Amino acid sequence: QKMVSTSKKKKGENINTRLSLVTKSGKYTLGFKSALSTLRKGRAKLVIIANNCPTLRKSEIEYYSMLAHTSVHHYDGTNTDLGQACGKYFQASVMTITDAGDSDILTSLRNE
Repeated sequence: QKMVSTSKKKKGENINTRLSLVTKSGKYTLGFKSALSTLRKGRAKLVIIANNCPTLRKSEIEYYSMLAHTSVHHYDGTNTDLGQACGKYFQASVMTITDAGDSDILTSLRNE
């Protein structure tokens, strides 16, 4: 059993609620290939990477994000957790948000 501080737990719940709001009201893509194509087209507003994403993929996405002037958030959970936070029953190591919808995830993650 791991002891998790309450502030870290609330922060994790906070981003998960924002992600679920994005999946309901906004536009997003899941997966590495679709993330690269959205970054190349310049449509991505925010890229979220799971903490167990392979290092080479992570650095490639960070490089593309740097070229596209897109902010990157390192999700504090595995690819299974990220998939579940999006309401899917599969693993997703990368999520790209193109339209936040009703969520304030873009402004809140920049302020952290």
